[in-house]
Amino acid sequence: MSADTNPLLARWSAAFDAPPFAEIRTEHYRPAFEAALAENRAEIDAIAGNAAEPSFDNTLAALERSGRALDQVASVFFNLAGSDTNDELQAIEREMAPVLSRHHTAIYLNDALFRRIDTVFSRRGELGLSPEQARVLDRYHTAFRRAGAGKPEAVKQRLAAISERLASLGTQFGQNVLKDEKAWSMKLDGEADLAGLPDFLRAASASAAADRGESGHAVTLSRSLIEPFLQFSARRDLRETAFKAWLARGEGGGETDNRALIAEMVALRAERAKLLGYPTFAHYRLDDSMARTPEAALDLLRSVWQPARAQAERERAGLEALAAGEGDNIALQAWDWRYYAEKKRRQEFDLDEAELKPYLQLDKIIEAAFDTARRLFGITFTERKDVPVYHPDVRAFEVTDAGGASIGLFYGDYFARPSKRSGAWMSAFRSQERLNGAISPIIVNVMNFARGADGQPTLLSFDDARTLFHELGHGLHGLLSDVTYPLLSGTSVPRDFVEFPSQLYEHWLEQPEVLQRYAVHYKTGEPMPKALLDRLIASRTFNQGFATVEYVSSALVDLEMHLLAEAEGFDVGAFEAKVLAEIDMPRAMVMRHRPPHFQHVFSGEGYSSAYYSYLWSEVLDADGFDAFVESGDIFDGETARRLREFVYAAGNRQDAAQAYRDFRGHDPKPEALLKKRGLAA
Repeated sequence: MSADTNPLLARWSAAFDAPPFAEIRTEHYRPAFEAALAENRAEIDAIAGNAAEPSFDNTLAALERSGRALDQVASVFFNLAGSDTNDELQAIEREMAPVLSRHHTAIYLNDALFRRIDTVFSRRGELGLSPEQARVLDRYHTAFRRAGAGKPEAVKQRLAAISERLASLGTQFGQNVLKDEKAWSMKLDGEADLAGLPDFLRAASASAAADRGESGHAVTLSRSLIEPFLQFSARRDLRETAFKAWLARGEGGGETDNRALIAEMVALRAERAKLLGYPTFAHYRLDDSMARTPEAALDLLRSVWQPARAQAERERAGLEALAAGEGDNIALQAWDWRYYAEKKRRQEFDLDEAELKPYLQLDKIIEAAFDTARRLFGITFTERKDVPVYHPDVRAFEVTDAGGASIGLFYGDYFARPSKRSGAWMSAFRSQERLNGAISPIIVNVMNFARGADGQPTLLSFDDARTLFHELGHGLHGLLSDVTYPLLSGTSVPRDFVEFPSQLYEHWLEQPEVLQRYAVHYKTGEPMPKALLDRLIASRTFNQGFATVEYVSSALVDLEMHLLAEAEGFDVGAFEAKVLAEIDMPRAMVMRHRPPHFQHVFSGEGYSSAYYSYLWSEVLDADGFDAFVESGDIFDGETARRLREFVYAAGNRQDAAQAYRDFRGHDPKPEALLKKRGLAA
């Protein structure tokens, strides 16, 4: 199948050179992958076999120019496999995961290619490279070494086999979680089952039932539906049923059970690390991060654990006292926490999530996030109806700079559906670069909000609204990228730095200056009353012991399992219980992500032994936002200019710690983190 008949291989001609989604059919993917892989193999062979003396241009720049067709095919396929999948796409995903792993491993273990890179690297001081070229050379040399370049042939063959197997296991892991989430729902029959549910949640559960072709109301395992159900349902038995189903994803004992996959993945990762000369996988992974060592990451997690745990115990005692005062003499369980915490928040702050939600319309929060970007960076989002989209829910926006020049295309995919994996994320259909011409980015934010029923506006919780700001922070990191080389573009930064731009962006949502304008009632259009706004801001550290313990326990289990030097016969359930006992996990609490459904860590390797990164980046974002506070203006132009230049636009042009210092003027101050979470002494 040629470019003439396969739209995945053709040069796209739609607005912004967007993918022609309507023309792409499932049968196009396999031949497109085959053609693009063959083309990339020929490109690599030509670079590695070049008879000319190795130079930056004929080796590193040539590598950067290679693989464009493969990038084009893969970007479309994997974005849709996550956000609008089906059985056929999942079958292709399972088939292609080991093929692509084998292909990329072959590149990084190509001796002739590495010799050329190593030759250029050894002469780097005499080549007159620009800072960006020097960074590209360093990153390629590091990546090849970390992949096993230069190792004996037997070691390289084993490394390739491990990578291929891990790719298949990661794909299967994610598909198993999605199957479990799609398979489960709980019918709510009659008023008794709806007890305690506010109007917005009744509407969302009706919409969820309709999406599944059912009448009435239903609870599904979409986080944006199950969490508010646990928060409001007065039916303790139904809360328990829903919570246990949420907890059991990937652990059902059938074909979607992920525990054996985890055992194999942990063992393979440990073996790979040893082959590469590291004592454990965590040491291997963090060696190329801001933290540098597992000990540094553990020190941060442990420094937060004790104050968070103490706060969570105080919170639990308060919730049990509240329950007893209402005649519920219970030992608080995990499915009770959100329910009584909502009552406690109402009691302490006269604040009710059901009172807040009417002021948090999805469309208005999108406007708020876009307007914040305009005020900080001078960019504008304009909706475009003439751009191809991959699902009717998806919205497309042109992004222009202060002078009106187009800088990229942004897709927003906001609603939950059975064809979409859970969670929220940012991805790219195309990344910014200048090596192959002025290539503008095409960025997508994907979320899973519960849609409003019967034409009513979609109303968000404050956590949902924060998620939207968070993901646009990632989106801006891709949209504002201003680099020459694709390797350094956008979010291609260390894992424990990549969350800094997104978590920093969340701060603007909490500012009265933003909320007063965009938090308006969906029926009356009236802004959120100042008294309610004040109570909302005053409550920002409420229940932070719970939230911090949920997160840190997950990060600790992730790190500890990847600090195992040997993992043969690994029993993930026993290991999880052991670690939680050692850290004295508070009663009535569970990890935010238990291993059998911990997609950050096991659906690929994005956050494997690196889930701590959110907390590491939070040190940066807490201290970083103080730069705006200290200026006296949360939209201060000079501070925003430095933020754009050294963070959002810079990609991976330089070391992340130096990038932060260039923005802030000093290293981050860890005290800001405890203060932000309300855990400071």
